[in-house]
Amino acid sequence: MVRVFPALVTGVALLCGLPRPLPAEPVAPKVAGSIRVAQYNAALSRAGAGVLIGDLAEGDEQIDGVVAVIAAVQPDVLLLNEIDRDPGGEAVAALIARLAAAGVDLPHHVQPISNTGRPSGHDIDGDGEALGPADAWGYGTFPGQYAMAVLSRYPLSGLRTWRLFPWSAMPAANRPRQPDGTPLHSEATWAALRLSSKTHLAVTAETPAGPLVLVAAHPTPPVFDGPADRNGRRNADEIRLLQAILEGPDWLVDDEGAPGGVDEAAYVVAGDLNADPADGDARREGLMMLLEGALVQDPAPLSDGGSAAATAQGGANLSHQGDPALDTSDWRDEPGPGNLRVDYVLPAPDLTVTGAGVYWPAPGEPGARSAAASDHRLVWVDVTLP
Repeated sequence: MVRVFPALVTGVALLCGLPRPLPAEPVAPKVAGSIRVAQYNAALSRAGAGVLIGDLAEGDEQIDGVVAVIAAVQPDVLLLNEIDRDPGGEAVAALIARLAAAGVDLPHHVQPISNTGRPSGHDIDGDGEALGPADAWGYGTFPGQYAMAVLSRYPLSGLRTWRLFPWSAMPAANRPRQPDGTPLHSEATWAALRLSSKTHLAVTAETPAGPLVLVAAHPTPPVFDGPADRNGRRNADEIRLLQAILEGPDWLVDDEGAPGGVDEAAYVVAGDLNADPADGDARREGLMMLLEGALVQDPAPLSDGGSAAATAQGGANLSHQGDPALDTSDWRDEPGPGNLRVDYVLPAPDLTVTGAGVYWPAPGEPGARSAAASDHRLVWVDVTLP
């Protein structure tokens, strides 16, 4: 199911050519003058540093599927989550080359440093030691694991990041506490702890219609912790940080020391936010502040595959309150959390939305096999600038 807006023409298939051809689901074409912005957690993270470079060079079915999905949708600006970052940028360059061979022209990119896998020297997980992936600034077994990248058909400029922003500097921060109220972290660790588990970024795509700012993040999953709920609290505040980047409060300072957030009216917020409005384990206050506030509009993209998967897989999906057609993740059904809506593309109020969808074909439909290359589904939204 593709959510189609009145001006949108439907029924045209965009076919991609790959070394190992995979079928592509028909995706509605863009209205003339529209810009397609997409968010995709592509599961291009590997168990060791440099492994992704080799996998991209050799090719495998999972990578072919990721390329097929992107080629089917043909985004103009693409936020990729979970793509490992190497110091020389070899992996992202190899992916761009594979996309070009498949007919996807996204020659411009940024891939900022990620907090993942970078040792903090602090006991972040509260186990009494300051070692291991859970004690990195963001969870990871090596620097750059689970990083982010922005790929674009248009030149990119003006990159700003908030990777270093201290969690304690956020007013009313959700400081992790034990059930008896005792803080999980020492005062020294709390003062040093960074809020962003990867990075928060804003970058400008210089489109033919004018500059369009992408504001992006990939908050930590709100699970894999203990009674202090350190990941759940961090997830909620990472989403609140996105809201702050749009509002530009006095306390917000980026990694270069510049105050405030984005000033432009033409922006899109995108990310795998690891939070669902109705289901799952996330603290929803930050997400609902963003979705229900005046700073973004929610096109609520849909798919046929999400509804079909929830019915066929059962388990936790049967007790969910949200519409399964909105789901963007295909996660464990027993005991849960089931499939959730966690991936978002949220345009500014001044932008006109001309189309939106989740790339999740139903079983047996063209593109269903390639869509399963990741446990997330690509989300796209078409916009025109004022």
